[in-house]
Amino acid sequence: MPANESFELTIASFAVRRAGPKASTRSTPAGNPVELAGTVLRVTDGETLLRAYDEQMRGIGNPGRPGLIVERDGPVLRVAGQHRGFVTGLRDLGVDGPELDALIARQRDYFAVRGEAVEWKTRGHDLPAGLTGRLRAAGFIPEDQETVVIGVAADMAGDPVVPDGATLREATSDADLRAIAAMESAVWGEDLSYMGEELISRRASARGDITFFAVTDDATGQVVSAAWIIYHPGTDFAYLAGGSTLEAWRTRGIYRALVAVRARQAAARGTRYVMVDASDDSRPILLRLGFKAVTTTTPYVWTPPAAG
Repeated sequence: MPANESFELTIASFAVRRAGPKASTRSTPAGNPVELAGTVLRVTDGETLLRAYDEQMRGIGNPGRPGLIVERDGPVLRVAGQHRGFVTGLRDLGVDGPELDALIARQRDYFAVRGEAVEWKTRGHDLPAGLTGRLRAAGFIPEDQETVVIGVAADMAGDPVVPDGATLREATSDADLRAIAAMESAVWGEDLSYMGEELISRRASARGDITFFAVTDDATGQVVSAAWIIYHPGTDFAYLAGGSTLEAWRTRGIYRALVAVRARQAAARGTRYVMVDASDDSRPILLRLGFKAVTTTTPYVWTPPAAG
């Protein structure tokens, strides 16, 4: 399998806690080591990273994207109007038993009426502990578990190095994004052509808060690898997504180059952290680069019987 990151396009915060004024020094509680890189505070212990993730990265990103329907139902947010629905919640939903079953059923039934599949994004430290069991009982099926890893952007930044015969560049045209979708389809052995139009729509409405990078074969011009970075204004995070590579080009440093170029851009923008929902293939690479694993995430997916 290729090293890869989640394709996910909808992730941000319930209630954004904006960073305060930047300062040259700051005291922190014991056990929360910090460094200063220019004017960006660099907090690196896992507990603090996880707390920041829970506070800032559990909602719906870019809610103004045309065609999206974003609604809140108690402790969860749901989004419809894309390839499949998406549900995300607070770390502690604050409900259990029959009340939790009813919350889950409402989301499932909402998307059933629309005839759409839906993903409920769970994290390994979510409460109540029985959430995933109740999702299964309601017909939601778990997909592959990923690991949430977070790194300091300035530490992950570097000079991207790609192998001879390849070129790393920013992908800026609609044709580029459709070519990325074609590459993803080849990597995963399924038709992901819809992704090209979703990426085009996302870029059009993101107001500069998403950047795509592609690695192309110099001989053919074919996209052989690609990744993108999604910025979340008002948070400390940028989200790394994509990160897939054609088999013939793997194990040649391309994935590391794509991490470096995106982290470099993030650091230049003053973004504190970069994060990845990492597959089992990409996690070891990212940990070697200095990312920290803070939790796991598993999508639970319900599919309408007719669509199934």
